[in-house]
Amino acid sequence: MLIGENILLALSGLKSNKMRAFLTMLGIIIGIASVIAIMTVGNSLNTSVTSSMQEMGANNLTVGLKQKSYSEEVTESGMRFGAGFRKSMTSDDYITDEMLSAYKEEYPDNIDAISISESIGSGTAEDGNLSANVNIVGVNIGYLSINELTLLSGRSLTDRDQEEGRKVVLVSEKLVKNLFDGDNYNALESAINININGKYYTYTIVGVYEYEENSMFTSESDEDVTTDVYLPLKTAKEQNHSEEGYTQFTIVTTTDTDNETFMEQTKYFFNVYYAKNENYEVNVTSMESMLESMTEMLSTISIAISIIAGISLLVGGIGVMNIMLVSITERTREIGTRKALGATNASIRLQFITESVVICLVGGFIGIVLGIILGSAAVTILGYDASASVQSIIFSVVFSMLIGVTFGYYPANKAAKMNPIEALRYE
Repeated sequence: MLIGENILLALSGLKSNKMRAFLTMLGIIIGIASVIAIMTVGNSLNTSVTSSMQEMGANNLTVGLKQKSYSEEVTESGMRFGAGFRKSMTSDDYITDEMLSAYKEEYPDNIDAISISESIGSGTAEDGNLSANVNIVGVNIGYLSINELTLLSGRSLTDRDQEEGRKVVLVSEKLVKNLFDGDNYNALESAINININGKYYTYTIVGVYEYEENSMFTSESDEDVTTDVYLPLKTAKEQNHSEEGYTQFTIVTTTDTDNETFMEQTKYFFNVYYAKNENYEVNVTSMESMLESMTEMLSTISIAISIIAGISLLVGGIGVMNIMLVSITERTREIGTRKALGATNASIRLQFITESVVICLVGGFIGIVLGIILGSAAVTILGYDASASVQSIIFSVVFSMLIGVTFGYYPANKAAKMNPIEALRYE
């Protein structure tokens, strides 16, 4: 009997016993749907995390000071020295503007911008009974060029603002909505008072930028949302009474730069200055490595959960084996008749393996559709874009076929080995 005829015979059997066929496929459907749904959610989260981190600058390099590590020493009296010991930073420990200038001159083709920021703190911008929650951040020109703020009115911070340490700020449209009734032009050149732990700072608004809403905080009202207020870096340092120099900054590399190689070059360049520094050295990290680790972790979790969900596929396979054994018992005389008419053991075996594979494939396809629907619904509820995993769909189809062959072989082999005389005499 040809494979096509076996498939049609199997489909006819499913049609004539719809309820039994559905209950047989139920384990396969649940298992496949679970795997597809979980992989869809995992794939969507992966895509969203990757996209978010790319927007944050996954290819950027972060340069920062870290304390040099020393081995721990224990004296005869039991006192411990070395590990865990931290020394306060002095003015000689900071990364200076001279170092940054030399660095930019050394690698002009690799550096697109250098971003530096310093936080003053979180507080409340107040105007009588009106208020808005804010974070005050001192930034350089490189920071603004990297973050690409969209100005709705006014101007950005200038080099002159930076050099003179002017008390001018960029504020969000949300702040303007709370304090100036949404009138951007009225807000320009207006004074703004910000209360940080009972201490007031007064600045002049020179620009209003478009607020980009973070999907994680969409439930916050306009009155409660906290936005950033940007002022010149020099101004922030003067208000914080900070030392001249920096402990950390971010490098935006050019598109043709090999970040792995450039990380080592950057680390070597700055550590030449810190060779004689007994306490600190420069370390360089990349969000790209963090992104890879996070992606790998999410994928591992998805696969682990999918394997657990896939246990139901084994249960479904056992169900298929059980129903095939019942089917063979019911069709004993049919098998005997076919063998009496010359059907070989191989053709009998192929017939029942084909039926088993068809049952698993039909259940698998139903499970795939159900899994995509459930996964897409879950992802939509979480607020992400649905992204079905093609690999999991292919895996599900192949696995369904393997289950059909694996769990269908024993019943099929049992049917093939039947004695035709005894089969014909079976009542």
